[in-house]
Amino acid sequence: MNRIIALVVAIVIVLFVASSMVFVVDQRHMAVLSARGGDAPTLLGPGVHVKLPPPLQSVMLVDNRIQSVDAPDEDRYVTADKADLLVNPVIKYRVTDPLKLFAETRGDAQSLPDRLALLSRGALGDAFSKYSLSDVLAKQQDVAAQARAEMAKPAASLGVEVIDMQLTRVDFPAAMADSVYKRMIAAREQVANQEREKGAAEAAQIRADATNKQQTMLAEAYLQAQTIKGEGDGKAASIAADAFGSDPQFYQFYQSMQAYRASFKPGDVIVVDSSSDFFRFMRSPTGGAAPEAAAAPRKH
Repeated sequence: MNRIIALVVAIVIVLFVASSMVFVVDQRHMAVLSARGGDAPTLLGPGVHVKLPPPLQSVMLVDNRIQSVDAPDEDRYVTADKADLLVNPVIKYRVTDPLKLFAETRGDAQSLPDRLALLSRGALGDAFSKYSLSDVLAKQQDVAAQARAEMAKPAASLGVEVIDMQLTRVDFPAAMADSVYKRMIAAREQVANQEREKGAAEAAQIRADATNKQQTMLAEAYLQAQTIKGEGDGKAASIAADAFGSDPQFYQFYQSMQAYRASFKPGDVIVVDSSSDFFRFMRSPTGGAAPEAAAAPRKH
């Protein structure tokens, strides 16, 4: 009976030792095999591997997929204009160098999220201190990108690549929310008033420029019209002079007709002296002049 018990115990011990010596690494992980005290670490890929039982050798499994660090509690940050903000960041990262991670964490990969959260707090604190409150609210992606770039180098020393950082919450502490909102409204109203004043000044300048342009165009058009009119009057005078020189009687007749047109309007009642020289062409087509044949002496 004692032999059977001893055999069972021996088999259990062998199975326990064997299970501690054989391990499997799947496609999602890498393994770092190290001797006692963390000496001579070796990187192992997916597959079945054998090691010495603890504490002679130990294995640290490292997930090589993209992982997230999402802090459950918000952190408080201060902007350049001394405004407090409550922020929740989410960090996306991937382990790129398991051996470096093993060396930096002394084989404790579970401490990596806490170390990355600590790095993000320092990087976000520096980033927020460079932006005013209004800029932070308008440029959250820029703040997160700057913080990610700042923590990239210290994260690389851990064998980690920081892929992305997002700010899932940017809010005010309850005690100062009302005062901050009022200050933001006042700042926006000031900017709006400045834009209105700027627009009114630009509109006035545009109207003044349009008025000046209109006056310039009218002056040029008037000058051009007067020039054309002067040229036309000169041509008309030249034509009239030629006409008077060639047929003075016809010229007088034409000028009288123009005077009649200008003087008499439809519906007007005019009392005149018909014997006036002004109406001579109404009395006779020749204007009262004797025909050339009548002027010749008669023979007896």
